[in-house]
Amino acid sequence: MYEVIVIGGGVSGQTAALYATIKKMSVVLLTKKLGEHLRESIGILNYPGMLEIDGLTLSTRMKEQLRSNNVTVLEEEEINRIVRIEGGFRVYSENNAYDGATVIIATGASPYKLGVPGEDRLLAKGITYRGISDAPLFQDKDIAIIGEGSTALEAAQSARKIARNIFIMSREKGFNAPDHLIEKTLTYPNIKVITEVEILEIHGNEHVERVGYKRLGGIHQLPVNGVIIERGHKPHTDFLRGFLELDDAGHVVIDYKTKTSVEGVYAAGDCTCVRDYQYAIAAGHGCTALLKASRYLAGRKTLKDI
Repeated sequence: MYEVIVIGGGVSGQTAALYATIKKMSVVLLTKKLGEHLRESIGILNYPGMLEIDGLTLSTRMKEQLRSNNVTVLEEEEINRIVRIEGGFRVYSENNAYDGATVIIATGASPYKLGVPGEDRLLAKGITYRGISDAPLFQDKDIAIIGEGSTALEAAQSARKIARNIFIMSREKGFNAPDHLIEKTLTYPNIKVITEVEILEIHGNEHVERVGYKRLGGIHQLPVNGVIIERGHKPHTDFLRGFLELDDAGHVVIDYKTKTSVEGVYAAGDCTCVRDYQYAIAAGHGCTALLKASRYLAGRKTLKDI
C-alpha cells in the first residue's frame, strides 16, 4: 500500500508527487499523459522565478525534476473509480488497481472549445484559454475575448492596460455576470462589446489575424492579433460522482486545507471549486495537499494500523 496516490499529471499532481518523494513517502503518480496540457500555453509570464517560459519548456523541466528525484510515474492510466478499503482506498483504472492510505486528486479541467475552423490549428499561436495568465502577451495588440460569463469580463479587465483594443464577443444579448461587473467593465474606453454573435472561424497563417462571425444575418470579419476564449472549463471528475462532494459544475469541493468531503482524500488545482486556473495556484495546491496528507498519516502509527 502506497502512503499516497496522486491522480493527475499536471502542475498540481507533479508538485504533490515531488514533495512526497522528497519527504521519503511511498508515492505513485497515475496519469493519462504527463504534463500534456501545459503545451497549450502560449507563454507564461507570471510563474514565480520565471521571467517568461513557454508551456512546453515548463513541462519538460518538471518532468526532468521528477526523473531526477526518482518519482514513480505511471502513464496511460485513466482512473474510473475509487473505493474505500481497510486502511485506505483502492484506485481503479481500466486494467489495474492501486491501494493507498491517502489520495490526492489533481485531474485538472479542460476549457470548453468553440469547435470552429482554425481553433486547434492556431492554439498557442494567438489563441489561448487562459485570459488572466496570458493577457500580458498581447501588449499593444487588438484582441477578441469570446464568452458571456464573468470570466470573459474579468479577462477584459485584466487586459485593459495591456491590449490596445479589446472586443468582447458574446453569443447572448448580454452577459451572465453580476451587474456591477458588467457596468465596471464597460466603462473602459478600449473595451467594446459585440453581442448576439456566432463565431464561424478564426483566420490566420502563422498567427491569428481575424475572427469571422455571423451577426443579425450578416457575415463579418474582425481583425485582431489574439483571441482569448472564455467559455468555462469542464473538470475531469466524472469518476468521482457518488464518492465525494462535487459542486454544481462538477468541481471537487475542498476547504482551505484542500480537504475533500472524504477523510484522507485531498484535491488540488483546476479540478477544485477554487476555479482560478492559475499555474501558481495549482503548484501551491499540490504542495498543500501533500503536506496535509502527510500530517494526516503522521497521526497514525503505521500503515498496518490504518
